Amino acid sequence: MVKCLKMQTDDRKPKSRPFRVRSAGDLGAAVKHFRTCTGITQADLAARAGIHRAYLSELESGRTTEALERLMALFRELGVRITIAPEEW
Repeated sequence: MVKCLKMQTDDRKPKSRPFRVRSAGDLGAAVKHFRTCTGITQADLAARAGIHRAYLSELESGRTTEALERLMALFRELGVRITIAPEEW
């Protein structure tokens, strides 16, 4: 078993490619994937993270916010690439 947010998840390797986070949409897709793979609801994850469920929903849908765009711009300027590879899951 692999631990994900202090929850047990299935340790089978996904057949999909790694998540490459280049935009708010990519980040949202990764969050949604990991949330659903652990079987947790948006409401539960939002409560655990101390954010509103509506914000989590917007994040998962790929909605771009000014704060996320600034963060992504900082990463691009610094040459930081975010990739979550299957072997890290």
